[in-house]
Amino acid sequence: MVVLTVEVVYALAHEQTIVRVVLAPGSTVESAVERSGLLRRLPPEARPRFGIFGCRVAPEHRLTEGDRIEIYRPLQVDPRASRRARAKRVPQRR
Repeated sequence: MVVLTVEVVYALAHEQTIVRVVLAPGSTVESAVERSGLLRRLPPEARPRFGIFGCRVAPEHRLTEGDRIEIYRPLQVDPRASRRARAKRVPQRR
């Protein structure tokens, strides 16, 4: 029987959880994440986004052997707004 083995990863600031999942060929990111059980760690209103090795993918994306699925957390602060705030605090150099 042919199977597909992938990892599903969810990382917090001080903790990382990696779950290895065995699926049937042709399975999707969504099915792997559901089988991993990691969605239960997210708040109910969260709409997680996914990636494979740092590249965003849709939940319907078909998996290949050895893929590492990453569950992305929502941003706490807009990165551009954060950078602007830091730039205002630092004196200008000339």
